[in-house]
Amino acid sequence: MQRKYFSLITLMLVIIFFYSCKNDEYSVPLGKTGLNNDCIKRTLGPNIVGTNIEFAYAIAMPVTTGKIVSAQVDATIAGATGTYLENRSFYTNGSGVDVGITVGSTSVTTDTKTLVTFTKDTCASTLRYFYTIPEAARGKSVTFTFAATGSNGEKASFTMGPYVITKMDMKLDLVATDNKACYISIADMAIFDAAGAAANPGNIDLVYLYRAITGITFNHALASPAASPEYLPGITLPTGVNKSTKMSKTWALNDFNLARLQYGIYIDDVDFQQLDFTNAPNFVINLKAQAGTWVETADGKYRAYIYINAVNNATPSMTVSIKRFLMK
Repeated sequence: MQRKYFSLITLMLVIIFFYSCKNDEYSVPLGKTGLNNDCIKRTLGPNIVGTNIEFAYAIAMPVTTGKIVSAQVDATIAGATGTYLENRSFYTNGSGVDVGITVGSTSVTTDTKTLVTFTKDTCASTLRYFYTIPEAARGKSVTFTFAATGSNGEKASFTMGPYVITKMDMKLDLVATDNKACYISIADMAIFDAAGAAANPGNIDLVYLYRAITGITFNHALASPAASPEYLPGITLPTGVNKSTKMSKTWALNDFNLARLQYGIYIDDVDFQQLDFTNAPNFVINLKAQAGTWVETADGKYRAYIYINAVNNATPSMTVSIKRFLMK
């Protein structure tokens, strides 16, 4: 009897499985109606004042219902000079190259709004939007509302954000030269020669030098003006240049913004806040390309990361890029 019931249950399961696996007749899915839009943020990493946030804004409507008349972006904080909405629609060709086709007039920005008026008869388009981050947005959040209008009066909108704008500053490709422009100021994000350092002694945090010393791996170095003279051989400091700046050398911390290499590593505000300089020295030696050093100024006002882009032994010099964070 048990075998009989078991066989019956098995047969029922087979029948259910057969019918559940039977394919339904395929039908072409219905397309979306009306004016549709979508958006993606193309840029990665921290949003730094002076740099761009880039978006791709896609708009489409059925060809039978009309064409695109305009597209606009409204930011909650007006962008800096250089903010614009592309008047070209982009697609990627078979070689993976982005190709732009002009579809509208050059964008016009009025306060927080950037507008493109279409001049080509098209019902689908993908526009790029570049928002240049203004000083007014530092430490705040920005939201963007993308919107499009069709010739039939339909409207569509898409909101992106909010995006936090970092508090830090960035300066790229500063060149320090041994015994010439060798005095580095974190406050000014600049490098001075001896005359410039003498005119701004309170702002000088570091001295760059190169020394090939027998028996010692010194080479390219950064030293505080207050460091022991053995780390400043042959250096006569301008009057008043005397700060003691704490440093912590690193290797292969290739921040993408500073290095602009293939690495997807980004230093953000929180990284500066979590540093501990309690036992940090006031010098670093034997610096090489792709090395770097964390820095805290003598008054604790600033913390920075100095990345070494390149070094030159023949004409002793070092190219550096800096991210700086205001602590207080």
